[in-house]
Amino acid sequence: MTAIPLRLSAELTADYCQYLQQQFGLTTTTAPAGWYLCMQQGALVLLNADLPKQGAILVDFASGASNYRRQHGGGKSEAIAKAVGLNKKSNISVLDATAGLGRDAFVLASLGAAVTLVERNPAVAALLADGLRRAAADPMLSSVADRMQLRHCPALQALQNSTAVDVVFLDPMFPAREKSAQVKKEMRAFHDVVGSDDDADSLLAPALQLAQKRVVVKRPGYAGWLADKAPTMAVTGKNNRFDVYVNAAI
Repeated sequence: MTAIPLRLSAELTADYCQYLQQQFGLTTTTAPAGWYLCMQQGALVLLNADLPKQGAILVDFASGASNYRRQHGGGKSEAIAKAVGLNKKSNISVLDATAGLGRDAFVLASLGAAVTLVERNPAVAALLADGLRRAAADPMLSSVADRMQLRHCPALQALQNSTAVDVVFLDPMFPAREKSAQVKKEMRAFHDVVGSDDDADSLLAPALQLAQKRVVVKRPGYAGWLADKAPTMAVTGKNNRFDVYVNAAI
């Protein structure tokens, strides 16, 4: 796991810098090389000093894509909603043990779920925290942000030390076949910054012990089952498959 520094600048206040250092153990720098975090137009972003064309990566729940999906997406008829059980019941608790940039967690919270986002990588967790900070200050998103809370720790630790939840959601990193520039950009960053999820198979058993209702594993359509364990059922989306391991009815 690569240590990602936080670049000091006039836009980064001393108080916010101290918060990010204390919460996520970030170091600071004035002359970054490679990947680094910085404040840009009021948001914490991930940049690469050696790849100026890479562009900024950030958690932005108010972005056009996120907002459009919230307002005009398939809602409870979306594959992820059906897999988690939100087509049957709204106020369910979900532990997203591999939150990443939080897109799936945001969709679930938009549909009424209370979601705990777990992220072990300090830089990605900081991006998530900043995205939640800005969402909480947005009148259009604050009610959704209120249903999302962040835990910065390894997924296995969260699964072994959490109170019971209805659903555990797992989306371990898997090599992507998508060719779009946006996917390439983010996947390159995640592989460089986060590394691979070599322990993904070990998450299924504790997830099944924690989840009161079901475990949902998001997989590319071409990928095999997590830990080679066949699911109870699968819900197929446009680009992904959701393997569902049912413990009890929603």
